[in-house]
Amino acid sequence: MLKQHLNFRLSQKLSPQQIQLMKLVQLPTQAFEERIKQELEENLALERGKEDATEDFEEGYSNEEFDDNTQINTEDINVDDYLSDDVIPDYRLHANNYSSDQDDKSIPYASGSSFTQQLTDQLNTYRLEEQEYLIAKFLIGSIDDSGYMRRPLLDLTDDLAFTQNIYTDVETIEKVLKVVQQLDPAGVGARDLQECLLIQLQRKAQTPHTELAGLIVEKTFEKFTKKHYLKLQKKFNITENQLKDAIQEIERLNPKPGSSFSNNLSSVEHVVPDFTIKIVDGVLSLTLNARNAPELHISKSYSEMLLGYKASKEKSKAQKEAVQFIKQKLDSAKWFIDAIRQRQQTLYVTMSAIMQYQKAYFLSGDEEQLRPMILKDIADEIEMDISTVSRVANSKYVNTPYGTKLIKEFFSESMTNDQGEEVSTREIKSILKTVIVEEDKKKPLTDEKLAKILKEKGYPIARRTVAKYREQLEFPVARLRKEI
Repeated sequence: MLKQHLNFRLSQKLSPQQIQLMKLVQLPTQAFEERIKQELEENLALERGKEDATEDFEEGYSNEEFDDNTQINTEDINVDDYLSDDVIPDYRLHANNYSSDQDDKSIPYASGSSFTQQLTDQLNTYRLEEQEYLIAKFLIGSIDDSGYMRRPLLDLTDDLAFTQNIYTDVETIEKVLKVVQQLDPAGVGARDLQECLLIQLQRKAQTPHTELAGLIVEKTFEKFTKKHYLKLQKKFNITENQLKDAIQEIERLNPKPGSSFSNNLSSVEHVVPDFTIKIVDGVLSLTLNARNAPELHISKSYSEMLLGYKASKEKSKAQKEAVQFIKQKLDSAKWFIDAIRQRQQTLYVTMSAIMQYQKAYFLSGDEEQLRPMILKDIADEIEMDISTVSRVANSKYVNTPYGTKLIKEFFSESMTNDQGEEVSTREIKSILKTVIVEEDKKKPLTDEKLAKILKEKGYPIARRTVAKYREQLEFPVARLRKEI
């Protein structure tokens, strides 16, 4: 016997609009512009620019204008809901929360041939047999941006056979690689750091200092990297000054020869700040990049299609299907415009809260003024979810009077000093960095001694915590910081 019963269940689901908004929020300005371009290409109901018919309307729009609950079906389509001026807003959003600089400034990039092409051009000056030339070109194509040949020669032998139909052996490839290693910049084509440094030393004018440096790199490279200076002096029977001169020769070399090519286009990177913070008469002023507030509107041609459908006395099945398609495109365009508006508000509100929370820093530029701040602090302030704040902080940049900063850099944990005050870990790291930079390089400070110094300055932290902060600041252990 069948029984009927009610079952109440609470569940949380994200609507497509919410998912779209979250994706838009996490995009930085450049990626956001690409997303708008993609949407404009995919949805012809959405257009960029001002809409003449709505220029006199008030700026902005409300959620009511995009009521998703409009009842529309293929049997009785209420086109009036889509022909009303109220639902075709001029998406301008010209308010006081973004930069007044509307110019679409283009960034000039240096033009030139690629790193690989420049190496190939040099190769053309060498006399090589046809197969050797093809192998050399293949090797050049296998060199990474740093200038290294990372792949084993045996793997390259297989690749030549499968992709170039060239059958050869490791000995031949190594012979051709020696030719590639003669190209500029010196050190290119090396298989590891030791070989890279050795090639550069061999290309330099030979002096007692460079000869000694070559011997150190070739025969005692491991001892040199571990800074066992006393063992090196004993090995080569040299004085401290001789060793110091040889080390200076090595330090002048380029560990990444490929990076010396200024025309290496793959290394070009440009950051577009999403926000700008200025100090005007002693007061902080926040603006949102104008490129985050594009002018979008609904296509007039789509509304004219609906008008023609409304005026038609006989509505065929094909017409109803066409109008249903138009309705879907209009819904998508409205949702996208609404998501952009919410994105703009979310970005501005979040960054404004961060600016006020770190007001002392933005007014002074002193990193020691940074307050301890975690995602939850800002989320509670703006009454949004922590994940929303995280999406804003992880990928956005702000232009400040002290340079362009990644927003997530303003977040840090806290600890209590000897006076019972909560201080930012950024402040501790800043002091730790100063101590390490100013230490005696002949006798660098161990983590234990660094912890003792920080304790004397009022920051009682454990040695393992000092080690963690030191690694985050990218300083090696004391032994590797040692200099002669």
